[in-house]
Amino acid sequence: MAPHDIRRPHKRPAISDQQKRREFSLQRQQQNRRDAQQQARSLASTLLSLSSTFNEPSTSESVLEVELNELDSETECSPVLRSQSEFNEPSLKEFDVRQASKLKGSEARKWFSRQLLLPEWMIDVPDRLSEDWYVFARPSGKRCFVVSSNGTTISRLRNGSILHRFPSALPNGARRRDASGSGQSYSILDCIFHEMDQTYYVIDMICWRGYSLYDCTAEFRFFWLNSKLVESGACEPPSYYHKYKFSLVPVYTCDQNGFYAAYTRAAPYIKDGLLFYNKHSHYQPGNTPLALVWKDESCSRYVIDTDSNGQVPSQQQVVLELQDDGKVTTSDDPPVDFGCLDGNFIEKSGLSSGNLLRFAIGDGGLTIVDGRIQGADLQYVGKVNGARAFADSYSKVMFQYAARHSPLKVDDLLTSINSSNDHREDGDTEMDG
Repeated sequence: MAPHDIRRPHKRPAISDQQKRREFSLQRQQQNRRDAQQQARSLASTLLSLSSTFNEPSTSESVLEVELNELDSETECSPVLRSQSEFNEPSLKEFDVRQASKLKGSEARKWFSRQLLLPEWMIDVPDRLSEDWYVFARPSGKRCFVVSSNGTTISRLRNGSILHRFPSALPNGARRRDASGSGQSYSILDCIFHEMDQTYYVIDMICWRGYSLYDCTAEFRFFWLNSKLVESGACEPPSYYHKYKFSLVPVYTCDQNGFYAAYTRAAPYIKDGLLFYNKHSHYQPGNTPLALVWKDESCSRYVIDTDSNGQVPSQQQVVLELQDDGKVTTSDDPPVDFGCLDGNFIEKSGLSSGNLLRFAIGDGGLTIVDGRIQGADLQYVGKVNGARAFADSYSKVMFQYAARHSPLKVDDLLTSINSSNDHREDGDTEMDG
């Protein structure tokens, strides 16, 4: 497939709801960083006042000044481990990964199920796609959170349940006499386990040897991932102290060449669509519009969701969560309300708040006004398998609906990429003049 040379004018529609969420997420990142810096200054100020009270050596002030200067520098990374203050469970929000590893049963599953970054589905093409975004082919398989700590490695699925417990070459990932580094250090990787070749394909790095990368940009995280993972030996073939191989996924800048490399180039794994990451985005657990998944028939076997038998159902199906007031909502924060079940029906069906319920979208379809769902013809199907942890996201419902009626096509992405290139070239010409 030869690259398209699309140079026609591209008129972008009015700003979309997903684009607004992207801009808000970036603004919130900046505010969180400013808040963290202010907290550090307050802490430093307190420490300085205490040190003067207790006649600490004068060198402490200069050391703190250097540390504060480093905080104010233009680096896009903070070594402070991200708190879990965004989560609703007060008893769990204060844990870091080492504390959480001591949790058992449902509490452990609940905590770990909320740690993964969950891309939204691409329902419109982002602004500045070729300048601000990466793209890579997503491996087909089981998305999981891999933690190496205390001489062992554990992978957990999206619902928080354990997939594998095994020795690995990751830092502190196996009980070896020649192991180096602190016994308290730990590493966290965001992976997809590809069953056909029994390989963990690493799509992101969250923590390395105890150093948190939550507040680092994707650009920095991918740089560290590429430099650190190979050095660890984790990409080597399996051995006694290294049961599964880890492998890097090629990541490209989303210009025309990078997009075609991800879209058309052969991969050692089965592809399941493309993933797009905003270069400036931090690692944010939960749904985020700063990471996007997109599929078509050329880069995924399953563009439209299938049932348990691998067949595409005649009607689109959605999974929603039942709330206390009878509303059924998506997994977004805040959730999107799709309707309300009758109280008598809830009681007769033995349903309770928190249940995940499957609905089919009837002939009435979705009512969409200005790019937002205003109503849906929902037909109750039944409860969802208990292994599932989340309802569908709003963007997934929209993407699946569009895939059946008016899909976002590869030419739409290429048009945006080339349009962005045109604007950049025009800007360069004006500057030179």
